[in-house]
Formats: sequence, structure tokens, C-alpha cells
Amino acid sequence: MATHRFNPTFTDNVINAMGPKTSPRLRKLMAGLIRHMHDFAREEELTVDEWMAGVQMLNWAGQMSDDKRNEGQLVCDVLGLESLVDEITYTLAKEANDAPTATAILGPFFRADTPWRENGEDIVKTKPADAEMTFMHGVVVDFETKQPLVGATVEVWQASTNGLYEQQDPEQVEFNLRGKFKTDEQGRYSFYCLRPTPYPVPKDGPAGKLLDLMDRHPFRPAHIHIIATYDNYRPLTTQIFDRKDPYLENDSVFAVKDSLIVDFLPRENDSKAALELNYDIKLVRFEAANAERMG
Repeated sequence: MATHRFNPTFTDNVINAMGPKTSPRLRKLMAGLIRHMHDFAREEELTVDEWMAGVQMLNWAGQMSDDKRNEGQLVCDVLGLESLVDEITYTLAKEANDAPTATAILGPFFRADTPWRENGEDIVKTKPADAEMTFMHGVVVDFETKQPLVGATVEVWQASTNGLYEQQDPEQVEFNLRGKFKTDEQGRYSFYCLRPTPYPVPKDGPAGKLLDLMDRHPFRPAHIHIIATYDNYRPLTTQIFDRKDPYLENDSVFAVKDSLIVDFLPRENDSKAALELNYDIKLVRFEAANAERMG
């Protein structure tokens, strides 16, 4: 029974308008989405002007988005939606003392055309004056057997010290601070990069506007993005965060997890880098992942 003064059958009529060829999963998702949206509009007595402001913000996000920047995704990020979906999708059925590498959001500045690089290569092609060079390395292993995965792909990207990714900054060469690597015969990957620095979410679009309207700061803690893949294993999308960063407790997109906080340590006898980061990646076979979800 409706507990409001508005048309009590309207929402059901919209949901029931879906035809018999609608897939069961889509029917479930759309019914839930429609019902929650309609309940929200009724509970808050949403006006046409307020609804239209939301539509214009969505349009603005779409107009700003391209293959180098996903502003619609950034809007979801500052509202915590992508981090919530990440948690729902990848939370393990059972807690474990030794778990696969935790996931984190993709973020809006991923590029699908990142070039392959050789292990040990420097991804810093435009070096900032305040760079703290870091040698990052590790092993990609099977979560259960701990055996190294030879030929796994490790893709990385990060912002420069001015807070901009290369596609945002005409002063950086294309694909600066990006690279895809194949693990060697011992499952190892390695490259030179920057010690990451915190930066603000871009304020030139609807995500930044929302943060202003909600009186929230725009800063993301210092991080490096990683995607790791291997045949017959669940792909991993994650970020790793500098333990010394002041924004770990209040990331503007809510993506920090304790297991993703890392330490940058002094590196000896390397003229290219004063710091190093050893970070191993644990991947789960699809069969293990499916059994885990069912168990």
C-alpha cells in the first residue's frame, strides 16, 4: 500500500511495461533502479527544476567524456558508487589471512592504448623538477599455489607531480607515466616511475561542481594504478597508496583499502632512483573465484 499522496500504481506500471524478451537479470536490475529512483523522487518531492539540473549535469559529463577522460565515471567516483560496486563485486566470501591482492576503482583516466614497455624501463618520459624517482618491482603469483605467473600482463599509470595525467597536460609527452609489461621467466615485472603525489579531482566538470556543492575537498591520496591480467585468471584492477600521504583517511573517491597502502623505501646503489617499492600481485584462477562465490 502506498504511503504517499502520489499515484500509487505509477511505478508498477513503468516496471510492468518491460516486455517478455527482457532478460531476467536486466529485468531485476531495471525494476530495482526504477523503484529506487521513483521512491527517491517522491520522498524528496523532487521538482522539475531540480530534476532538470541533474539531467544537465549528466549531459555535461557526457559532453566532456572521450577515450582519454571519463567524466561520467568521475561523477560516480565522487559519489562513492564505483568504490561501492568494487566492494560488492570483489569481496571474498570468506576472510583469509593471506588474501589475493585487493581491488580498487579503475578511475577516469585509463587509456586502452597504452604501449608495451620492457621490464626495467623508465615510464617517466617527461621528468618533473620535483620528481622522486622510484624503482617499482615485484612478482605476479597464483594466489593458491604461490607459483610465479610467467607472461602475465602488468599495466600501470600515474599522474605527474603537478596532479595531471598526461592526456590532461600539453607539457607531458603522450603516454608519459604509462606502460604495459610482461612478467619474465620468474614472474617478475619492474620499471622506474615517480613516487606519486596527491592531486585534486578536476574541477572543470560536473564531478568538481558536485564536490563544491557538497562542501567537500577534491583531493585524492598519492597512488599508482595497476591492472594485472593472465589467461584463465580473474583480472585485477587496483591502486596502491603511499603510507605517508595525508589524504589516506579521506580520499575524495573513497577508494583506499588498508591492504593497498605501501611503503616507499630507500634504494641503494642506483643512480636512476633513490627509492624503491616492492609490490607482489596475487591473482585468482577463474575456477577458484567461482567456487569462492558459491561457497
